[in-house]
Amino acid sequence: MDLIRVYRIPFSTNVERVALAAGHKGVPIEWVDVDADDRSPVEAVSGQRLVPILVTGDEVVADSPAILEWLEARFPDPPLLPRDPARRAEVRVFADWFNRVWKRAPNEIADHGATDSLSAEMRAHVEIFEALLQDRDYLFGDFGLADVTAFPFLKYAVLGLPPDDDELFHRVLVEYQPLRGDSPLHAWVLRVDAHPRS
Repeated sequence: MDLIRVYRIPFSTNVERVALAAGHKGVPIEWVDVDADDRSPVEAVSGQRLVPILVTGDEVVADSPAILEWLEARFPDPPLLPRDPARRAEVRVFADWFNRVWKRAPNEIADHGATDSLSAEMRAHVEIFEALLQDRDYLFGDFGLADVTAFPFLKYAVLGLPPDDDELFHRVLVEYQPLRGDSPLHAWVLRVDAHPRS
């Protein structure tokens, strides 16, 4: 296998997805750090400005969900997806919901400010994650794609902002995901955070 390079910027939630997935699979990554204010290296390899970008041989894969699927296809063990086709489909539906539906509210708040309905939507979504974690260590039982997809965003509700992270989007994730003291998200975040990253 050719060397795998991934372009990243500091504190990127989507980059952390790739780091967790590759760490789970024991896949080494050569990280290429890019200044958030100068994304010309990303544009040069991918024709667009968003990270992460995976480059290996003559392949260029953009967008974290596509990179996660690429890693799963080429490094199937240990898996990110259940072996059972129905359970695999359930996890893929969750990941698609998270990317298309869940991310809308925090992005809208960061871009245009909070409204009562957006704030309520984020609170309601916390309850969905808490329900998934009842009597489970991970969102769908075993550690996998669902946890890798959601953790980099939900962790802010438990861990807060790291030093030097001044991203407005991340402040939204801290402020609009209030957790009860007994929320199972506390233990889940710490459990996932203990997983290796490449």
